[in-house]
Amino acid sequence: MLAGGLLLNVSSFSVYPYLAVLLRDRMGVGMAQVGVVLGVATLVQFASAPLSAVLAERIGLQRALRGAMVLYSLGGGAFLLGAGTPMFTIAGLFLISSGGSLYSPAYRSYLIHGADPEQRPRLVSAGNAASNLGVALGPVLGALLIRHPGSLFAVVTVVYVILGVWHFLLPRERVVEDVPPVEPYNRMLHGIAVLPFVVTALSIYLYMQFYQYLSSYAEGRVPALFYGAAMMGYSLGLVLVQPLVAQRVERMSYPAAMMLGFGCLATGMVAFAGGDMFTIGAGVAAISVGNAVLLLKNDLMALAGSKRSATVVFGQQRLAVGVGSFLSGVVGGTVYESFEQAGRLPGFWLAVAAQCILLPPLVLAVARRRSRPGS
Repeated sequence: MLAGGLLLNVSSFSVYPYLAVLLRDRMGVGMAQVGVVLGVATLVQFASAPLSAVLAERIGLQRALRGAMVLYSLGGGAFLLGAGTPMFTIAGLFLISSGGSLYSPAYRSYLIHGADPEQRPRLVSAGNAASNLGVALGPVLGALLIRHPGSLFAVVTVVYVILGVWHFLLPRERVVEDVPPVEPYNRMLHGIAVLPFVVTALSIYLYMQFYQYLSSYAEGRVPALFYGAAMMGYSLGLVLVQPLVAQRVERMSYPAAMMLGFGCLATGMVAFAGGDMFTIGAGVAAISVGNAVLLLKNDLMALAGSKRSATVVFGQQRLAVGVGSFLSGVVGGTVYESFEQAGRLPGFWLAVAAQCILLPPLVLAVARRRSRPGS
């Protein structure tokens, strides 16, 4: 199962980091419009996750994984046709987004199905590590083939189809006692852990500025292969750091984890303003460490703060990711284009860094005020 998550992300993330460039080249539109397309696509992917999580509970994790792979395969084929008809690129993006919406909560729940609470940090971090290793290798493959998008999408589609066949051979999940009952669809957001949800949305909003727009910023400043290697280094950092700190992050208080994580994000964004190989590489490394802490802590706090099943909790967390990604696309794309037109692109990263410093304490202050008796 871990190998499947690895290979799936190798394929997907050979494309994702370059979507801004590919969409702009194929559609001939500005970065603000590209940001809206990316924002809406990620919102569709993640906002539907609570619904797809409940669906996975009803039909079974194995069947949900199979259905997701069918959507991934169709999306890869649409990308392959997109060079001649640009709208196929958008169709492929939405098909893959729908596949990810169904796959992620089912995959993560499948990994920890039947595990004791004490085993969860290790299993969650192992699943994240396998996925992040795929995220690490994908951009390098994309950098090698980005000049030949037809070949890139052909490789991606073939891998999706092979993985789809393999997922049809997975054993069904075993029945576990004391599992929370499957509730109606209209209660899919019931029992949401509010603070982890908000912090996850904020984390992704800030992080996705880096993931969606660094490729355009780095174009012409550093070689494409260096950018691919830097993105690989980002994910390898998650692979190496997160399992090592899993137990320590579990014991760490939420404010301390936020201070460490968002501090690293701010440091990385400031480094990007330098615009050369050294500063971009250093910035990517700092963001890798910050997200290793934030992403794991957010999931663990959500699992601990909700009485719903792990599948539903992961679906709710994916909704938070969608909210953050949508804001990053719509707000970030417009702000990026404004700085680009003014000829002051390094200032974009300083603006993001300021938000990394100012917004987390504001979220904590509001949460503390709401938790007081009588609030």
